[in-house]
Amino acid sequence: MGRVWKFGADVDTDQIVPGRYAPYMTSEEELGQYPFIEARPEFATEVQPGDIIVAGDNFGCGSSREYAPQALKVVGIATIIAPSFARIFYRNALNLGLPLVESRDVSEALQDGEEVELDFDKAQVVSSRGTYWLPEPPGFVKQIWQAGGVVPYFKEHRRFPGEAE
Repeated sequence: MGRVWKFGADVDTDQIVPGRYAPYMTSEEELGQYPFIEARPEFATEVQPGDIIVAGDNFGCGSSREYAPQALKVVGIATIIAPSFARIFYRNALNLGLPLVESRDVSEALQDGEEVELDFDKAQVVSSRGTYWLPEPPGFVKQIWQAGGVVPYFKEHRRFPGEAE
């Protein structure tokens, strides 16, 4: 079970982790203390592994800060569901193995604070109000998520998904 943390549209990387809290300004070990430190201060202290973020359009817009999705992975976010993501944020999250799911219906249906169960094998999110179906990601995306990111995938397989052996 996890809790839903709901955000609006156009959440930028500076709201996720303000630049002054970047690992090169603080430290890699402290990164989990800063997600949404200004936009939603209770997030970093209350978030639990397995929680999910649900947001509006264009999540992760703004600067290309790989430490923004990294901070969300560090605190144990299981997935982020939004109608759309900024392209570079999507790529950074994929590289790190943080699952992002594009679904307007699911992002609009889930409510802040609601307890849900995420099941990627069944491609669904279940809450006390119903079952919501997630779009099936491409096979190579699932492989990267399962490996924990592009680098762990490459280390295990000595190739990238889709490359011939």
